Amino acid sequence: MGEQKTMTRDDVMRSTLAHVRRVGSLLGDCAFDLIKRANCHDDSKFSPEEFEAFVEATPRLAGTTYGSDEYRESLKLIRPALDHHNAHNRHHPEHHADGIKGMNLLDLIEMLCDWKAATERHNDGCLTRSIIINAERFGYSPDFARMLWKTAQSFGWIDPEHEFDDAWATATEAVGSS
Repeated sequence: MGEQKTMTRDDVMRSTLAHVRRVGSLLGDCAFDLIKRANCHDDSKFSPEEFEAFVEATPRLAGTTYGSDEYRESLKLIRPALDHHNAHNRHHPEHHADGIKGMNLLDLIEMLCDWKAATERHNDGCLTRSIIINAERFGYSPDFARMLWKTAQSFGWIDPEHEFDDAWATATEAVGSS
Protein backbone atom coordinates (compact mmCIF):
# COMPACT_ATOMS: atom_id res chain seq x y z
CA MET A 1 0.00 0.00 0.00
CA GLY A 2 1.29 3.45 -0.89
CA GLU A 3 2.22 6.17 1.54
CA GLN A 4 -0.81 8.01 2.93
CA LYS A 5 -0.97 11.63 1.84
CA THR A 6 -1.54 14.16 4.59
CA MET A 7 -4.53 16.34 3.80
CA THR A 8 -6.30 18.94 5.85
CA ARG A 9 -10.05 19.26 5.85
CA ASP A 10 -9.70 22.22 3.47
CA ASP A 11 -7.44 20.15 1.16
CA VAL A 12 -10.11 17.46 0.99
CA MET A 13 -12.77 20.12 0.28
CA ARG A 14 -10.69 21.65 -2.56
CA SER A 15 -9.79 18.26 -4.01
CA THR A 16 -13.39 17.05 -3.89
CA LEU A 17 -14.70 20.25 -5.44
CA ALA A 18 -12.08 20.02 -8.22
CA HIS A 19 -13.16 16.43 -8.89
CA VAL A 20 -16.87 17.32 -8.95
CA ARG A 21 -16.21 20.21 -11.34
CA ARG A 22 -14.01 18.02 -13.57
CA VAL A 23 -16.74 15.39 -13.84
CA GLY A 24 -19.20 18.16 -14.71
CA SER A 25 -16.85 19.42 -17.42
CA LEU A 26 -16.46 15.92 -18.90
CA LEU A 27 -20.23 15.42 -18.84
CA GLY A 28 -20.52 18.75 -20.63
CA ASP A 29 -18.23 17.39 -23.36
CA CYS A 30 -20.58 14.42 -23.75
CA ALA A 31 -23.67 16.63 -23.76
CA PHE A 32 -22.10 18.94 -26.35
CA ASP A 33 -21.40 15.97 -28.62
CA LEU A 34 -24.99 14.75 -28.24
CA ILE A 35 -26.30 18.24 -29.07
CA LYS A 36 -24.15 18.30 -32.22
CA ARG A 37 -25.54 14.88 -33.16
CA ALA A 38 -29.10 16.07 -32.51
CA ASN A 39 -28.60 19.00 -34.87
CA CYS A 40 -27.40 16.87 -37.80
CA HIS A 41 -29.04 13.48 -37.13
CA ASP A 42 -29.79 11.68 -40.41
CA ASP A 43 -29.07 14.74 -42.58
CA SER A 44 -28.08 12.31 -45.33
CA LYS A 45 -31.77 11.35 -45.71
CA PHE A 46 -32.19 14.62 -47.59
CA SER A 47 -29.40 13.81 -50.06
CA PRO A 48 -30.16 12.84 -53.67
CA GLU A 49 -28.88 9.32 -52.89
CA GLU A 50 -31.54 8.78 -50.23
CA PHE A 51 -34.45 11.20 -50.30
CA GLU A 52 -36.60 9.79 -53.12
CA ALA A 53 -36.23 6.25 -51.80
CA PHE A 54 -37.38 7.35 -48.34
CA VAL A 55 -40.30 9.30 -49.87
CA GLU A 56 -41.45 6.05 -51.45
CA ALA A 57 -40.69 3.72 -48.55
CA THR A 58 -41.70 5.66 -45.42
CA PRO A 59 -45.49 5.36 -45.84
CA ARG A 60 -45.20 1.67 -46.74
CA LEU A 61 -42.91 0.92 -43.79
CA ALA A 62 -45.29 2.64 -41.34
CA GLY A 63 -47.87 -0.05 -42.02
CA THR A 64 -45.48 -2.94 -41.41
CA THR A 65 -44.32 -4.58 -38.20
CA TYR A 66 -40.63 -4.03 -37.52
CA GLY A 67 -38.64 -7.15 -38.31
CA SER A 68 -41.48 -8.86 -40.22
CA ASP A 69 -41.01 -10.43 -43.65
CA GLU A 70 -43.05 -7.57 -45.16
CA TYR A 71 -40.76 -5.04 -43.44
CA ARG A 72 -37.61 -6.76 -44.73
CA GLU A 73 -39.05 -6.96 -48.27
CA SER A 74 -39.80 -3.21 -48.18
CA LEU A 75 -36.21 -2.49 -47.18
CA LYS A 76 -34.89 -4.51 -50.12
CA LEU A 77 -36.62 -2.03 -52.44
CA ILE A 78 -34.50 0.82 -51.10
CA ARG A 79 -31.25 -1.09 -50.44
CA PRO A 80 -28.95 1.39 -52.29
CA ALA A 81 -30.34 4.30 -50.24
CA LEU A 82 -29.99 2.32 -47.00
CA ASP A 83 -26.41 1.37 -47.85
CA HIS A 84 -25.62 5.06 -48.47
CA HIS A 85 -27.40 6.02 -45.25
CA ASN A 86 -25.55 3.49 -43.12
CA ALA A 87 -22.22 4.46 -44.66
CA HIS A 88 -22.76 8.11 -43.66
CA ASN A 89 -24.27 7.71 -40.18
CA ARG A 90 -22.15 6.17 -37.43
CA HIS A 91 -25.10 5.59 -35.07
CA HIS A 92 -26.05 2.61 -37.25
CA PRO A 93 -24.27 -0.67 -36.44
CA GLU A 94 -23.99 -1.32 -40.20
CA HIS A 95 -21.68 1.70 -40.44
CA HIS A 96 -18.92 -0.16 -38.59
CA ALA A 97 -16.88 -3.07 -39.92
CA ASP A 98 -17.39 -4.87 -36.60
CA GLY A 99 -21.01 -3.80 -36.19
CA ILE A 100 -22.30 -2.71 -32.81
CA LYS A 101 -18.93 -3.61 -31.23
CA GLY A 102 -17.36 -0.74 -33.19
CA MET A 103 -19.68 1.84 -31.68
CA ASN A 104 -18.98 4.17 -28.79
CA LEU A 105 -21.44 5.07 -26.02
CA LEU A 106 -22.56 8.26 -27.75
CA ASP A 107 -23.25 6.29 -30.95
CA LEU A 108 -25.32 3.89 -28.87
CA ILE A 109 -27.32 6.69 -27.26
CA GLU A 110 -28.09 8.18 -30.67
CA MET A 111 -28.98 4.69 -31.95
CA LEU A 112 -31.41 4.11 -29.07
CA CYS A 113 -33.02 7.52 -29.66
CA ASP A 114 -33.32 6.64 -33.35
CA TRP A 115 -34.97 3.32 -32.52
CA LYS A 116 -37.43 5.02 -30.17
CA ALA A 117 -38.38 7.61 -32.80
CA ALA A 118 -38.69 4.88 -35.44
CA THR A 119 -41.19 2.97 -33.28
CA GLU A 120 -43.32 6.12 -33.23
CA ARG A 121 -43.55 6.03 -37.04
CA HIS A 122 -44.92 2.47 -37.14
CA ASN A 123 -48.58 1.71 -36.51
CA ASP A 124 -47.59 -1.02 -34.05
CA GLY A 125 -44.14 0.22 -33.00
CA CYS A 126 -42.72 -1.20 -29.77
CA LEU A 127 -39.27 -0.28 -28.46
CA THR A 128 -39.02 -3.44 -26.36
CA ARG A 129 -39.69 -5.58 -29.42
CA SER A 130 -37.11 -3.58 -31.42
CA ILE A 131 -34.46 -4.11 -28.74
CA ILE A 132 -35.17 -7.86 -28.71
CA ILE A 133 -35.19 -8.22 -32.51
CA ASN A 134 -32.00 -6.22 -32.78
CA ALA A 135 -30.27 -8.39 -30.17
CA GLU A 136 -30.39 -11.22 -32.67
CA ARG A 137 -29.86 -8.97 -35.70
CA PHE A 138 -26.76 -7.25 -34.31
CA GLY A 139 -25.50 -10.04 -32.06
CA TYR A 140 -25.66 -8.42 -28.65
CA SER A 141 -26.29 -10.19 -25.35
CA PRO A 142 -29.37 -10.12 -23.11
CA ASP A 143 -27.28 -8.05 -20.64
CA PHE A 144 -26.61 -5.45 -23.33
CA ALA A 145 -30.32 -5.51 -24.27
CA ARG A 146 -31.15 -4.96 -20.58
CA MET A 147 -28.87 -1.90 -20.49
CA LEU A 148 -30.60 -0.42 -23.56
CA TRP A 149 -34.00 -1.27 -22.09
CA LYS A 150 -33.16 0.24 -18.69
CA THR A 151 -31.88 3.40 -20.39
CA ALA A 152 -35.11 3.70 -22.37
CA GLN A 153 -37.10 3.03 -19.22
CA SER A 154 -35.23 5.80 -17.37
CA PHE A 155 -36.42 8.27 -20.03
CA GLY A 156 -40.02 7.08 -19.70
CA TRP A 157 -39.98 5.42 -23.13
CA ILE A 158 -40.88 2.05 -21.55
CA ASP A 159 -43.36 1.62 -18.70
CA PRO A 160 -41.44 1.75 -15.40
CA GLU A 161 -43.77 -0.91 -13.96
CA HIS A 162 -42.52 -3.53 -16.44
CA GLU A 163 -39.62 -5.80 -15.58
CA PHE A 164 -36.94 -6.58 -18.17
CA ASP A 165 -37.01 -10.36 -17.69
CA ASP A 166 -40.77 -10.44 -18.28
CA ALA A 167 -40.45 -8.13 -21.30
CA TRP A 168 -37.56 -10.21 -22.69
CA ALA A 169 -39.52 -13.47 -22.32
CA THR A 170 -42.70 -12.02 -23.83
CA ALA A 171 -40.92 -10.28 -26.71
CA THR A 172 -38.67 -13.27 -27.42
CA GLU A 173 -41.75 -15.49 -27.57
CA ALA A 174 -43.57 -13.01 -29.84
CA VAL A 175 -40.55 -12.61 -32.12
CA GLY A 176 -40.14 -16.38 -32.33
CA SER A 177 -43.76 -16.84 -33.39
CA SER A 178 -43.75 -14.15 -36.09
